[in-house]
Amino acid sequence: MADNLRKTSALGRVMALADHREFMIFYIIVLGVIGLAYAKPEFLSKPSLAAVMLSLTAQSIIAIGMTILLVSGTFDLSVGSTFALAGTVTAIWLKSGMPVPLAISLGLGVGVLIGLINGLIITEIGINAFITTLGMMGLVRGLMMVVSGGRNISELPAGFNALGQGELIPGVQNPILILAVLIVVSDFLLRRSRFFRQNYYIGGNEAAAVLSGIHVKRIKVFNFALVGFLAALGGIIITARLGSASTTAGKGLELKVISAAIIGGASLKGGAGTILGALLGAALMSIIVSSITLLGIDPNWVDFVIGAALLLAVMADVTGRKPQPGAGP
Repeated sequence: MADNLRKTSALGRVMALADHREFMIFYIIVLGVIGLAYAKPEFLSKPSLAAVMLSLTAQSIIAIGMTILLVSGTFDLSVGSTFALAGTVTAIWLKSGMPVPLAISLGLGVGVLIGLINGLIITEIGINAFITTLGMMGLVRGLMMVVSGGRNISELPAGFNALGQGELIPGVQNPILILAVLIVVSDFLLRRSRFFRQNYYIGGNEAAAVLSGIHVKRIKVFNFALVGFLAALGGIIITARLGSASTTAGKGLELKVISAAIIGGASLKGGAGTILGALLGAALMSIIVSSITLLGIDPNWVDFVIGAALLLAVMADVTGRKPQPGAGP
């Protein structure tokens, strides 16, 4: 009898885990890694795994901010353009002889400014997030082309490139270390901080959040500034990793970031989502892209697969989830 109770209890715990989106995604990732390792043993080599991890960094950094936005019931389509502009202007300032810390700080400031403008237009003027950030996406991309003259900017200082190529901890490249720190801090804040947890109430029922005394507009503006900061940070890190700023940087990045967050459990209707889920969503997409490359499949299928994954995730979200006010992890 006791053995049966223990078995039932163990089965119940497994079933409870299966109800969590993060567990299911992790399970799929493990299966994907095993399948790739079987088909292409070189996938488990250190250089290959390092490349996969590095490919995750910029997308996952921005996915942190995008997840918080989605939890609050909105999103930002301009992150890819912000990513590109921040990397470009930082490179231009570095080429002019500006000290590395100052150039990086100003580049991050550009991202914050773009986010603030988005947030203020949406909250104060009342234009919806789709139109505002879509317009900002084109505006910022055009500005990047103007300031760069349509040319890539290379031969950046070694001190700056160390941000993306160096290893503060031996064996762990700086972009991976930065991502790890951001994931731990942001996941804790979204789960435990009163300020960040208010986003679940806003996304679940904004009118009720206002009536309960939550400063909805202030929090939304902060969220847009945060995602702008993170997009700029991602752009600067990638510029340092590649040693140059590219005019094509960040194209289509907004789709990948939103896909990662939604696959990881965030909802377009607001009120749901976790940082860990977004990271796992980004990892799953990276595994899919890596499998296409390693198996010799036409790389033109990558955008198709990403779009299909997003569409399926949104369909599952719309048909299967009904977020409640304050529903969080």
